[in-house]
Amino acid sequence: MPPGGSWPILTADLVRAAGASARRRIEASLPTGGRPSGHPVPRRLRRLAPPPYFCAVLSFPLASLPFDFTARALRWAAGFAHCAYFEPNRLSYPAGPFEQLLGVAAEAPDAPRTLAELRSWQQREGAAPGFGFLTYEVKNEIEQLTSANFSGLDWPVLHFFRPQTWLRWDGERVEIHGHTAGVLDAILATPVPAVPPVRVPLLRARLPKADYLRTVEAVREDILNGEVYELNLCQELYAEAVVLDPVEVFLRLQAASPAPFAGFFRHRHHYLLCASPERFLARRGATILSQPIKGTIRRGTTAAEDEQQRLRLLHDEKERAENLMIVDLVRNDLARVAQTGTVQVPELFGLYPFRQVWQMISTVQAALRPDVGMVDVLRASFPMGSMTGAPKIRAMQLIEQYERTRRGLYSGSIGYVWPSGDFDFNVVIRSLQYRQDTGYLSLQVGSAITYDSVAEREYEECLLKARAVLEVLGATVSE
Repeated sequence: MPPGGSWPILTADLVRAAGASARRRIEASLPTGGRPSGHPVPRRLRRLAPPPYFCAVLSFPLASLPFDFTARALRWAAGFAHCAYFEPNRLSYPAGPFEQLLGVAAEAPDAPRTLAELRSWQQREGAAPGFGFLTYEVKNEIEQLTSANFSGLDWPVLHFFRPQTWLRWDGERVEIHGHTAGVLDAILATPVPAVPPVRVPLLRARLPKADYLRTVEAVREDILNGEVYELNLCQELYAEAVVLDPVEVFLRLQAASPAPFAGFFRHRHHYLLCASPERFLARRGATILSQPIKGTIRRGTTAAEDEQQRLRLLHDEKERAENLMIVDLVRNDLARVAQTGTVQVPELFGLYPFRQVWQMISTVQAALRPDVGMVDVLRASFPMGSMTGAPKIRAMQLIEQYERTRRGLYSGSIGYVWPSGDFDFNVVIRSLQYRQDTGYLSLQVGSAITYDSVAEREYEECLLKARAVLEVLGATVSE
């Protein structure tokens, strides 16, 4: 049951009351020997008026399904024009990772394209959660900013949809919601082909290394002149005319670099393959929290070296200063929608291990005012401070000046919102963006520049963050 859900329960008596015709439809949607018992059903079916189909919720023990059920489900889902998958990779995380959810829709005729439309769209009653994304360029609706740099991707600026069918993994069970007829059979019949590893031998740097190093020095000069305190400078590594299997690349990326806020998103010809370790915003009832990441160091190759690396990050004054500046920025953002005096920092400079790196993560939380909704929180907080710098507006102006590519979904967000109003959104980093109709492939990476930054080290940090994706692609970077 999703947070705040209030769906009625589908029992055997309710099925009998629906009549023989509806009963046959229900039974046809169940696996052999299945019986509806204790499964929720959307509110609109309480009246039991004869519908053209019957929406139910089916629940199965994962132990009764093939070991590769999730891979089959994702391949089945990727055949739809609109597909969203959220993957926690069974990782622990302060305040918990993403829920494991998968949703599909053949069409999204009422999809919002702006924050204003998103507010109206969210207010429409629906039993299903909403799945969606915000690109970095949503900033232009919030502030008086523009984005004129090149893009080989051209994502819609914002997109949300309500799935016609959606799956939820709950402990040792998986639930199928919405239009359930034939879904399990279709998933089980979906093959998982043996696909050879993808090979994209070379990614070109939109900002060559020499230009990147000069840009870091220009940013340091801006900091010295009081323009900003910190700026997140990003660069694009790209390839053209690439043919790859998005599902296979995503699965390999999860194996190489499991992350608590991973996701696979398809919007027609556009794909996002995401291995993000970072939460942007989550709402739990009246509580809002954000968990910015600032501070990265590679893992050690032995237990002793790994502990040395952890301590080095913990005591690195530059990394702590970066983290603290963004925590202050997030505190300011949340204060705009919070009840007075409720903004807190329950964890500062927390260190968490991932497959490739140690990350420094802080948690900021607050109690929301009663009149505040999701769009209000997004307007107050987006884009996330960890991907812009401080002060935020001037940092975004300089980002437009120094970077050579529109970010698209990179440093944007994907997430889900429940009918109750609770939601969870990540920060899109450590991700591939792919446009299948043109073959354009984009990997963007960045680091926070402060006055203490050393340009060569910042470049090395970018490559460290890109390492898992590069290994999955079998790629090197042209400098």
